[in-house]
Amino acid sequence: MAPVQSDADLLAAFAGGDRGAALTLTQRLTPRVMGQAYRMLGNRTEAEDVTQDAMMRLWKIAPDWDADRAQVTTWLYRVVANLCTDRLRKSGRGVALDAIEEPADGAQSAADNMQDTARTQALHSALADLPDRQAQAVALRHLEELGNPEIATIMDTNVRTVESLIARGKRALIAKLSGRKEELGYEDDNR
Repeated sequence: MAPVQSDADLLAAFAGGDRGAALTLTQRLTPRVMGQAYRMLGNRTEAEDVTQDAMMRLWKIAPDWDADRAQVTTWLYRVVANLCTDRLRKSGRGVALDAIEEPADGAQSAADNMQDTARTQALHSALADLPDRQAQAVALRHLEELGNPEIATIMDTNVRTVESLIARGKRALIAKLSGRKEELGYEDDNR
C-alpha cells in the first residue's frame, strides 16, 4: 500500500504537471474548505463559490509554493476566512476576522507518525514470515479491504478456503506480534 502523500507533496506534484495529484488534493481538502466556508457564511451557494475560488488560488500559487513557510491547509483556511469575510462585509453581514476560530491542524504529531511507521514495518515483517497464501489473503482482506468473494476470485480458490487462510494468518500474526505490544504502543489498547 502506497504511503499517503502530504498536502505539500501533492501540491508540488501538481505544479510539476501531475493532474492526479490535483484530484487527490481536491478530494482531500474540498470538504474541509466547504465546511469552513459554510459555517462562516451560512449559505451553501456562497460557500461553494468561496470553495471554488480558494481552490483556484491554491492551484495558481502551486509553482511558487514554499512548504517551509506554511502548511497548505493553514494557508488555504486563511484564504477561505478572508474570502468569507469579504463577502460578509459586502453584504452588510460583517464579522471581525479575529472572531473567526482558527481551524485545528489535523496533522499527526511526529511521534504518532513514527509510531505508525514502526507498526507498519512490524506488520509487514510479520506478514513476510507467513506462508505466501496466508499473507496474501490477510493483506487483501485487511490492507486492501477486499471482500472474501473477491479475494477468492483473485486467489483462484473458494470463499471457505479464503476464510480459513485469513483466520490462520491472523492467529499467526497475533502470535508473532504479541511480544511487541508495548514497543508498538499497544500497551493501553485492547488490540
